[in-house]
Amino acid sequence: MNLDGQVPLTAREAASGLLGSVSMTCWIFLLVPQLIENYRNGNAEAISLLFVFVWFVGDVANLVGGLLAGLVPVIVAIAVYFCIADGVLITQCLYYKARNTRREALRRRRSSTETLDPTTPLLGRRFSDSIPAPASRRRSSGSLRGHQGAGRRESQIEDTLAKIVEENDYGHKAWIKNFLSVVGIFVVGMAGWTIAWQTGMWTPAPQENHKTEDMATGGLVLGYFSAVCYLGARLPQIYKNYCDKSCEGLSLLFFILSLLGNLTYGAGIMCHSNDKEYVLTNLPWLIGSLGTMVEDVIIFIQFRVYAVPQDLPPSAVS
Repeated sequence: MNLDGQVPLTAREAASGLLGSVSMTCWIFLLVPQLIENYRNGNAEAISLLFVFVWFVGDVANLVGGLLAGLVPVIVAIAVYFCIADGVLITQCLYYKARNTRREALRRRRSSTETLDPTTPLLGRRFSDSIPAPASRRRSSGSLRGHQGAGRRESQIEDTLAKIVEENDYGHKAWIKNFLSVVGIFVVGMAGWTIAWQTGMWTPAPQENHKTEDMATGGLVLGYFSAVCYLGARLPQIYKNYCDKSCEGLSLLFFILSLLGNLTYGAGIMCHSNDKEYVLTNLPWLIGSLGTMVEDVIIFIQFRVYAVPQDLPPSAVS
């Protein structure tokens, strides 16, 4: 420790700070790719709601455990952000499920009415059936004849917004885009830590405090509970991918950021200290982070096994 009371910045402390900042950046942008993918598809059928719900429960337990354990305000703030982001994803999934169910019911009702109407001439039926319905990239307009104008304007607005966030690249182009996104995450995370260190917002934590810090029992229990939730959350998604024999509709970048966030988080903790008391204190969060990496790798394998041929878009593959 320096004469002014500050802890010197060692290589391990710098590495811990950098990795922690990169991990935080991964978590901040984690759900954005999947939210965009759901919007682009016009549905969230690829996401297992049980996966998101169990993850949300784990984040809530993590937040409460962090409050009881007296973790630093930044960690608590990030935990609050996790819960809000989970809520946004769950809301989006439920919205698309309700909207598409309502549109499908309306389509079936309209189709049944047109089919069973005895006043419609047979020639008129065949002529109308031969006209192909306009495709809107897995989005159904769902508009009635009396609202065709409004439906057309709504479709144009949706198509315009979709072009802004469209990601129709496959194969090497998709991997290049994901690689550049990961590089951007590292750049932002490292820049954030550098600014925080230079301005004094981040300082190295003293090593001797780890042996004297006591964590509340409730916080420790909730920490382990959140770890169990994180470990179990991906299992429904893995099973769903296996049953569907497809990962279409899932964002690969979403799981890449999850893997990197968990990896850098665990590595940042281990770089800070290998002290037994310190490791035991952070063991629930280490289990929750490093343990889910195995499941992320399984999902990566599923992306590979169920991959769509590069020369065909997903919609062209039956």
